[in-house]
Amino acid sequence: MTQPIREWRQLTQEKWLNLHEVTYLDPAGREKQWQLASRRPKPKCVSGDFALPDAVVIVPFHAQKKQMAITREYRVPLADFEYGFPAGLVDPGETPKEAAFRELAEETGLEVTRLVHCGPAVYSSAGMTDESVSMIYVECDGTPSIEKNQGSERIEVVFAGPSEARRLCEDPALKFDAKAWLVLTVFGRTGDPWSFFPSA
Repeated sequence: MTQPIREWRQLTQEKWLNLHEVTYLDPAGREKQWQLASRRPKPKCVSGDFALPDAVVIVPFHAQKKQMAITREYRVPLADFEYGFPAGLVDPGETPKEAAFRELAEETGLEVTRLVHCGPAVYSSAGMTDESVSMIYVECDGTPSIEKNQGSERIEVVFAGPSEARRLCEDPALKFDAKAWLVLTVFGRTGDPWSFFPSA
């Protein structure tokens, strides 16, 4: 059963992310408020525009090295480095595939050689935000470079085979992106970068 949205208002005026308050009816028909962050001018629960993801997460397997390419990047909310995969926002008029190819080159200097799988829009923190990402699985080649990093980005590329991926994922001192941790845990246990897609 859906809970109808009655009204909404934008609470902040920032460039990349804003806080909104939504008034909705709970299952008992009572009016309630919910605060959420959105990258869109109008939150998706109001606009109904759920089709395209806000961002992409690229899962890159280096075909020559036979290793996953992992990013290590400083994240202000964590006050620490986070292990993850290259990621970025989808620009207006851009497809998720185009965004993935561009972001991989910008963040790591690596080049896509084969698109393995382009996933649907998925959500990781729906209690806080309507942000969605598409997981794009690719094979890549090349040598890492930070030459195209933008703004304050300084992204280190770490290559990991199955044993190194397992070691990293089992280290409680490291901070991990949840999506990357899941993929790398499976890779560490199976040695197969495409375990999620047996036909790849």
